Amino acid sequence: MAHGLRHACTLARVKTLRVKVKPNSRVEALVALDGGSYEARVKAPPGDGKANAALVALIADHFGVRKAQVVIKSGASGRLKLVQVID
Repeated sequence: MAHGLRHACTLARVKTLRVKVKPNSRVEALVALDGGSYEARVKAPPGDGKANAALVALIADHFGVRKAQVVIKSGASGRLKLVQVID
């Protein structure tokens, strides 16, 4: 190894959330339920990915991460989703 070089190794922590989404809600909220799952209420309608985009923004805001760090792993077209949050 050359002198003066350092290798930074960062390990990302990943949280996987089970989320039930309720689109067309009056208020936006992320509520923790029993068993570790969440209920997300978003104002956006379910069509054209608008509710998914609102869900990503809501979860990112709740956990204090960027939207790029929130990924919908499964259930993109349904109300039950698995969402990963990468710290």
